[in-house]
Amino acid sequence: MRNNLDIEGRPEDTRIVVAMSGGVDSSVTAALLKSQGYDVVGITLQLYDHGAATHRKGACCAGRDIHDARNVAERIGIPHYVLDYESRFKQSVIDNFADSYALGETPVPCIECNRSVKFRDLLETARELGAQALATGHYVASRPLASGSRSLVCAADADRDQSYFLFATTREQLDFLRFPLGDMTKPQTRELARRFGLEVADKQDSQDICFVPTGRYTDIIGRLKPNAIAPGDIVDLNGNVIGQHQGIVHFTVGQRKGLGIASGSPLYVVKLDAAARRVVVGPREALRMDRIALRDVNWIGDGALDCVIGDGIEMYVRVRSTRAPQPAWLRAVDGGYEVELVVGEEGVSPGQACVFYDAPSGQARVLGGGFIKSASASRVARAATRDATVPLAEAVRG
Repeated sequence: MRNNLDIEGRPEDTRIVVAMSGGVDSSVTAALLKSQGYDVVGITLQLYDHGAATHRKGACCAGRDIHDARNVAERIGIPHYVLDYESRFKQSVIDNFADSYALGETPVPCIECNRSVKFRDLLETARELGAQALATGHYVASRPLASGSRSLVCAADADRDQSYFLFATTREQLDFLRFPLGDMTKPQTRELARRFGLEVADKQDSQDICFVPTGRYTDIIGRLKPNAIAPGDIVDLNGNVIGQHQGIVHFTVGQRKGLGIASGSPLYVVKLDAAARRVVVGPREALRMDRIALRDVNWIGDGALDCVIGDGIEMYVRVRSTRAPQPAWLRAVDGGYEVELVVGEEGVSPGQACVFYDAPSGQARVLGGGFIKSASASRVARAATRDATVPLAEAVRG
């Protein structure tokens, strides 16, 4: 297990701020660095109105978590501060989350939280405190490069790897960030927590959508974006109306359950048309896409992207956090960027991330990524599904 943080100077003269969420991962990060002699300062962010979530299992940065983080800091003997970032979190994460769903996308709020609230705002606070690094409990690793900067690589524990959620981290941020758990497994982390005598050793992991106290994200979206829960039509690939829905916010590309339509063959959500409030459905074959248009691309590979892309860069991409990376090409098109998947992928949803890797497995290097703007099928892919899509309306009506 690697403990070297690649920071010049003696540990006792090196201040490191640790983002402490109150969970076992960030708690072990703080305890581990303290045991190595670093000048550790713990900071916990109050990100949302945690009153309703205080007693809910898996709620991140809620009242109980702040209490746990404070207890860990006291146990290991480090200063601990709680910063009120509610307004920043609402503006950068919650509002964007609701806007994205209202546009028919399926957002990943953890990515926005990492790149804005944590790795922008908290990182700046760490600098103001005189820290040489900001450490987190993410399961991802970084390595020094010959150029003097740092690379981002997948965690040793593939089941815990969080690289998908950190693709938007910039080179400047990477130079200041450290991830002490990147070469450890979750069982090793919990064992260290027990050795350090931390009460959170067996605490349940936090959930992805931490700011939804009831677990029903549609409640928040409905309050912030009422149009997202307006009723509309469910149509087939030819535009024929075959059903009704109570809001596009209840659907995501690739979804099969909850359509409420009787059909002779399974139907899946193929597309969400927010402007027309239409949910487009079709057979599973219609889900396969092989061209992905991206927005907000972040490149942390070697060189400047526009200088190295040429006719295209061969790589591996992951289009959802639960999917394995697959071979693809990244190309520059019409002032933007497009990914061409070698074999295609089902359920590619706008709003999700498309993350770039230099290898399909192991501790692959993260080359960057972008948010999915749209997805389409090439002429060959469309031809393969044409026969299956034509009789859909007749099958539903029958």
